[in-house]
Amino acid sequence: MARICGICPVSHLITSAKACDALLAVRIPPAAEKLRRLITLAQVVQSHALSLFHLSSPDLLLGMDADPTKSNLFGVLEVEPQLARNGIALRKFGQQIIERLGGKRIHPAWVVPGGVSDPLSQQDRDAILAETPETLKITQRSMQWLKSVVEKFANDVDSFGSFPSLFMGIVKENGNLAFYDGKLCFVDATGATVADGLEADNYQKFLGEKVEPWSYLKSAYYIPKGFPDGMYRVGPLARLNIAQSCGTPLADAELQAFRRAYGMTTLSSFHYHHARLIEILYCIERMEELLNDSEILSTHVRAIAKPNALEGIGIAEAPRGTLLHHYKIDEQGLIRWANLIIATGQNNLAMNKSVLQVAQQYIHGEKITHGMLNRVEAVIRAYDPCLSCSTHATGQMALKVQLIGADGSVLDEVAR
Repeated sequence: MARICGICPVSHLITSAKACDALLAVRIPPAAEKLRRLITLAQVVQSHALSLFHLSSPDLLLGMDADPTKSNLFGVLEVEPQLARNGIALRKFGQQIIERLGGKRIHPAWVVPGGVSDPLSQQDRDAILAETPETLKITQRSMQWLKSVVEKFANDVDSFGSFPSLFMGIVKENGNLAFYDGKLCFVDATGATVADGLEADNYQKFLGEKVEPWSYLKSAYYIPKGFPDGMYRVGPLARLNIAQSCGTPLADAELQAFRRAYGMTTLSSFHYHHARLIEILYCIERMEELLNDSEILSTHVRAIAKPNALEGIGIAEAPRGTLLHHYKIDEQGLIRWANLIIATGQNNLAMNKSVLQVAQQYIHGEKITHGMLNRVEAVIRAYDPCLSCSTHATGQMALKVQLIGADGSVLDEVAR
């Protein structure tokens, strides 16, 4: 299942393995669980770094109206080389951990039903720990940079997916940020709890999926509120809106500062970028804790069993939000039915509403300008959607943007 996506293969691997754990009806060894948590956190670090530094930092550093030929990582490297190097270093740190654990950086097969296939060596553990202090410093420097540029976008923040919605994510029993396990929770735009302690096994009672004829992407919604009123957001911003705290010192200090600046519940999707950096900080701190746990080097990392149940559900937090795998098997253990609920699909309604909001704010006259079009793209980049996971369309995706007049006529059009 790692091959579903080249950006977040570990997330699919973890969630699939958890569904298979349920099919086997096994409790995985403690060391295996810690190692799964470790590779999950590394996946978040590398994916968030890719999103923030490679895809969105050109907008933040150079501006939304910058020359499109310069608005890329090479443009960042030219203007602010240290920022570009910071992003590359953070992504490399996460990827190298995945490689040390899983054998390769993309599509590893190390996480298996019942645990993981191989233990962590002391040499690899020590190598990761040696890189952690500098990686923390890089993240903190990046945090200061991001805070310094946000003020330039005061006019954009309020129109970049800034509207009331539900937020959903997994939290631990103590209310802390969770990526590997926990219970599902929904909060509303005020931060009030709508539902908590929800079990993934019962997801069909509260998560609906609607297929629209004009999209390859399913639209998920909260069933008690119906469609489309049950729109909700997932991912870094949603997780921070739901969690009481992160659970590590540096990340908690940044979360408190984030809430002082933007409120206990942050509605603008522009702040997904800030949320990613807070989560990177948390992931590095949490990985350091796990690596210093003596049990992490245990060689007992897999429970062996045959299928003992005909249905299994796995859930975890991928970089882009909550990910769910649901399998049904026959008596021979062959998968006969599967359903995957991808984070991008869960953000689909919110992304559509965000595009509308940006268009209404920035379209003036009868021409599609680069600055307007880039802002539409930028608000989508804030959610960091993964279309390979969520649609599996083949070939190059066609793109056509039309500006339609009040009388229905096409005023302007751009196409790829």
